[in-house]
Amino acid sequence: MRLLLVEDHEEIWDFLSRRLKRRGFDVAVATDGQSGVDQARAILPDVILLDMNLPVLDGWSAARLLKSEAATAAIPIIALTAHAMSGDKEKAIAAGCDDYHPKPIDFALLLTQIAEHAPGSGTV
Repeated sequence: MRLLLVEDHEEIWDFLSRRLKRRGFDVAVATDGQSGVDQARAILPDVILLDMNLPVLDGWSAARLLKSEAATAAIPIIALTAHAMSGDKEKAIAAGCDDYHPKPIDFALLLTQIAEHAPGSGTV
């Protein structure tokens, strides 16, 4: 399964991409929202892990843009955010994200969420 991880903090994308690759995922990394949108258009990943606080183009804008385009609209987006305040999950879902994962990352939970949104899971 191909994942696109859009995350600007090197420690997080390095940690997550290495762990996901060890689990057998093909992981592409983008470090800002615009390059995330560009890569999503180019590689059409199975699932996008999208940080919401990104340079160049924030995650909310990136999610809205991806969901507005026919080629990328069906790709599940899991929001990754340190924003764990009341209403933040709803805000991410309203922007077009299909799921929400607060930071710090709970890797076991994230794997479950990826599996739930994977092609063929019945939830996409």
